[in-house]
Amino acid sequence: MNRNFKYNRLWLPLLIVALWLPLSASAMEMDDCLGCHSDSDMVGDELVIDEGKFTETVHAEMGCVTCHESVTEEHPDDGEAVSNSSCLDCHEELGDEYMATSHADNATCSDCHNPHQVHGLNTVSGPDMNAQCFQCHEGPDVMDSHAEWLPQASLHITKVPCITCHTAAEGYDIVLNITQKQDKLKGYRFSSHADLKEYSGEKEISRLIDIDGDSHISLTELRTFNLNPAYSELELGGTLVPNEMSHNLSTLDNRYDCTFCHAAGPGSMQTSFLALPSEDGLYQRLTVEEGAILDTLYGTPNFYMTGSTRSASMNIIGLIIICGGFIMPIGHGTLRFLTRKNRKH
Repeated sequence: MNRNFKYNRLWLPLLIVALWLPLSASAMEMDDCLGCHSDSDMVGDELVIDEGKFTETVHAEMGCVTCHESVTEEHPDDGEAVSNSSCLDCHEELGDEYMATSHADNATCSDCHNPHQVHGLNTVSGPDMNAQCFQCHEGPDVMDSHAEWLPQASLHITKVPCITCHTAAEGYDIVLNITQKQDKLKGYRFSSHADLKEYSGEKEISRLIDIDGDSHISLTELRTFNLNPAYSELELGGTLVPNEMSHNLSTLDNRYDCTFCHAAGPGSMQTSFLALPSEDGLYQRLTVEEGAILDTLYGTPNFYMTGSTRSASMNIIGLIIICGGFIMPIGHGTLRFLTRKNRKH
């Protein structure tokens, strides 16, 4: 029994080394690739890879040779052509979904997705999502075609990414972004990490709103941010973003129904997130306390969606004001009618 124990003690380190060697080799191999391909002077603009953006992708976790199997240790001196794996080798389900659409006849995966810069929905902004569509669908044409039937077309296209309506994703999230005020003609733009660092100084930019640093934004913290005169040039802007990935680019019938978004206090309006930009241009989401979107006075005063953000208390106040406006003329007329005989004398 002691002999078996000694053997086990010998085999365990050998097993760890055996498992570690392939992983370390793969990691070194990716580092070797980026040593050249992150420098445009060495490989040219067509083959250069933004190391900062690539290392944040899921693809980076698999290593370069997972997709480029033909690359050897002698590359590029061996003169061998570099092989490329097909996206469908891994994304078969999404591929089947996409190949059933009319887009498949006009665009391949790489036309919309750079495999060295692909990121999930949670890490990109609405304008970044639309940038993929605008490669083929020019902005003015999109605006004109929607304006033929959609009221406030420009506002919708600004606030709602294309894929919110033009995919089969059933649900969506409300994502708040900190925006910078510009002149009246340009409106606003999304704040960059550098923009917000000017306000946060040595602190993390999240502490501009997340005062207690618990990675959750309360209604009190939102009110404090909105009422802080130091942030007068900053606003919270909201977008509706799908909460699931779909490559079925058909437009569901309910997207033509205004109540899909403009319903009074739907459950989806209770949940929202704050997206904060990182130095690499990606975004990190923080959860926001339920009801922030419906708190039109202090929660998100710059986010208003007719119907969905309707406040019951404001409805009552408005009704009182309207009724008060009728009381004076009706009461005055009634008194004059009742005292008409006295006025004859």
